[in-house]
Amino acid sequence: MEHAGEHETCLESDQMYCVERRVYNQGALQGQLHQKEKTSLPLSQKIAHSCRFSSKKAKSVLFRFLPILKWLPRYPVKEYLLGDIISGISTGVMQLPQGLAYAMLAAVPPVFGLYSSFYPVFLYTFFGTSRHISIGTFAVISLMIGGVAVRVAPDEMFNSMDTNSTNSTDSLKEDLRVKVAVAVTLLSGIIQLCLGFLRFGFVAIYLTEPLVRGFTTAAAVHVFTSQLKYLLGIQTKRFSGPLSVLYSLIAVFSNITKTNIAALVVGLICMVLLLSGKEINDRFKKKLPVPIPMEIIVVVIGTGVSAGMNLKETYGVDIVGYIPKGLRPPAVPDIRLIPAVFVDAIAIAIVGFSMAVSMSKIFALKHGYTIDGNQELIALGICNSTGSFFQTFAITCSMSRSLVQESTGGKTQIAGTLSSIMVLLVIVAVGYLFEPLPQAVLAAIVMVNLKGMFKQFGDIAHFWRISKIELAIWIVAFLASVLLGLDYGLLASVAFAMITIVYRTQSPQYRILGQIPNTDIYFDVEEYEEVKECPGIKIFQANTSLYFANSELYINALKKKTGVDPCEILAARKKAQKRHTKELQHLREHEKKAVLRLTNDVDNSVKHEVMNDELALNGKTLATEAATQEFSPDELEHFMKPVTNIHSIILDFSPVNFVDSVGVKALKSIIKEYEEIGISIYVTGCNGSVVDNLARLQFFDKAPFRDLLFPSIHDAVLTSQVKGASALQTPLNVVISTPTS
Repeated sequence: MEHAGEHETCLESDQMYCVERRVYNQGALQGQLHQKEKTSLPLSQKIAHSCRFSSKKAKSVLFRFLPILKWLPRYPVKEYLLGDIISGISTGVMQLPQGLAYAMLAAVPPVFGLYSSFYPVFLYTFFGTSRHISIGTFAVISLMIGGVAVRVAPDEMFNSMDTNSTNSTDSLKEDLRVKVAVAVTLLSGIIQLCLGFLRFGFVAIYLTEPLVRGFTTAAAVHVFTSQLKYLLGIQTKRFSGPLSVLYSLIAVFSNITKTNIAALVVGLICMVLLLSGKEINDRFKKKLPVPIPMEIIVVVIGTGVSAGMNLKETYGVDIVGYIPKGLRPPAVPDIRLIPAVFVDAIAIAIVGFSMAVSMSKIFALKHGYTIDGNQELIALGICNSTGSFFQTFAITCSMSRSLVQESTGGKTQIAGTLSSIMVLLVIVAVGYLFEPLPQAVLAAIVMVNLKGMFKQFGDIAHFWRISKIELAIWIVAFLASVLLGLDYGLLASVAFAMITIVYRTQSPQYRILGQIPNTDIYFDVEEYEEVKECPGIKIFQANTSLYFANSELYINALKKKTGVDPCEILAARKKAQKRHTKELQHLREHEKKAVLRLTNDVDNSVKHEVMNDELALNGKTLATEAATQEFSPDELEHFMKPVTNIHSIILDFSPVNFVDSVGVKALKSIIKEYEEIGISIYVTGCNGSVVDNLARLQFFDKAPFRDLLFPSIHDAVLTSQVKGASALQTPLNVVISTPTS
């Protein structure tokens, strides 16, 4: 029966409730409940039902596959269109220079960066579920593709070619690396499609935030290192794989005397302008209607200065070079390269999806809508696999462009479509104007865009405060990715993250709970002064499930925290009983010797009298010694004292999610061992799935076991207090019966 408070206006902290009910165990509770009947269809009917076609089902599948059909018909033109136009233009002016710059990271000609900024962005509008992210080229993915291209088509392959034409060699190098980039893009898209159709969107959860941030910070180091040669205007070999960062730095500093001063000056001026523009945009973002497009401004100025001063011919500054006009016809990727790029494609597919879904969730939470992880996989898979036929390289979400797209008023992917159309206009009309653009300008754009990633070094202090394990994941992800390369570094990081999961299950927290007086609330006795242990009762809690990997740890922790070890107590009992039996045998031998001496000296009455006295004295002395030496003081203190007043142990299973067969055997062993020393074991707080596990694993084969389960700790405590009343009056001791002579 439940009683409300006397005053409706009373504070929540002053409210009281009183519930009057009987004390339940699992058996009594199940006896009062009637389980609902569940009818299960045969497998053939389930298959037929799932394959049944209906217009409603077809519409649902179509809307799920093409989310644009759901939101476009309800698009509020007056409210959204202006914001989408402004956002699309703002994102488009960032898309253009970043497409050119990130093409260098992918080791392909700049025009392919423009292709990658058009086709996938346009396709995502139809298939994506996020309204705010900007799909396209991204530094991390571009660098990973460039690493694959360099590994599959190294410079040595072309340096050893017998040719008199440098241009033909460069052309062959570019063509092969484009084929590699397109092949890895096709394969990563197919992998994403397969994972999406198989509903494997949950794979992103294994790329935890510390792992992703450590990995992207390491990628920023790789990207920054790869751009140094363009900023300095020197020619060095491009490295990939383990220790590539170290080799790149050595190569750059070995050729530092060959620095092109003009290229360095141009690059540094561009970096100053870009950093100043970003600072102004951050400081006055609430006052500026749109961010200042410093990247496109720098590109225009750099192109104009380069063309006007003829930097290529006069100072030897490397420029973007030829940009073909118009779009290329579709072509089938070279599938012969797929075996060589398979592992890299898996890493690129997973990293690309992780970056996109992480950013999508941030914006979805902020603006109050949901995204579908599986559909995001399908959307990215379509963008990559379809785009590969038009010579694009793998794409994902760009953090910097997404923030601009959202902050400038973008409401839907119409903004993304408009930004892709801007790139298309450059490709088909004015792309050739950017041919004189110095590569140092693009390097400056890439390096400045890494500013946000380098800020992630602040994560070290953050994770140090909140979680040492997450800090370890961040550091391992960073170091492994820097030293081993992004592909192997990612695999090592994921493996280490898995190990931390195992470590956490192997290192749970164990607590002894106590009661807040006059309540049914139980907390850790070591945490709060007000919490008191119930007399004669130990309440044990572990924040982990009970299964094969930690069942032994659970048992050991139970014995340690409660101070009761049945094995040691039983061993002490046997040892004491054995010692007592030995002393009795020793006493009987003395009695026999005394009797023998009496019979031999029967005529000597004085001697007979002395022997009687000696016999009595010896018997009394030996009996006393047997009584006092039954247990040594150390044994009494070590084995007997901890269990003197304990009659019940309650295992709180409320944090337990599952129990396997090894866990059930461990639980049965615990119950049996403690019963042998007179201590009752009770289990409380099992959820429905755990009870089902116990039933399926035949824990309830013996009827009393169901009576050991209770729905709450308080039910078990009340039962223990009733059953343990006699035990409280007679403390648990080792009792040994003495045989009569």
